[in-house]
Amino acid sequence: MKRAVAEAEKCIPVAMAFSVGCVLVTRLPNTSPAIIATGYSRELPGNTHAEANALTKARNLTPEQVSQMLPSHPGIPLEDVLSFTDVYTTLEPCSVRLSGLQPCADVLIAAKVKRCIIGVGEPPDFVNCEGAQKLKDAGVEVIWLDGLQDECLAIARRVPRER
Repeated sequence: MKRAVAEAEKCIPVAMAFSVGCVLVTRLPNTSPAIIATGYSRELPGNTHAEANALTKARNLTPEQVSQMLPSHPGIPLEDVLSFTDVYTTLEPCSVRLSGLQPCADVLIAAKVKRCIIGVGEPPDFVNCEGAQKLKDAGVEVIWLDGLQDECLAIARRVPRER
């Protein structure tokens, strides 16, 4: 989760959105855990969220890059890798997007990730988030990480500096 916090710190704060970090860690059988992608809010063009960015970056990996990351599983398709992937995210994945983009909870469910470890629940600043429940209902294991809530929330709510 500390790596996800470091990703969130890369966000350029904006007034009407949270700053979130995400790390995708695959845990294939008989293999050490491996980070396959990271992401943070607004990293990619289009008002993007951290979880969606990390998944986009993972999906942009070539089969050769995936094999290099996971040498004990040469040629494994990325979709199979994702089914063994844990998502570390500093803020509960969104269940509603006011921008019209697909909510992060839906993106993670579609990717068939195994587990989602969450630093802190999304506060009701903008919408009523039900991302963790959506994930659970779809069979994704949800773990609320204890101990970094204050840090994750403080990063999420950073505001732009005046110039």
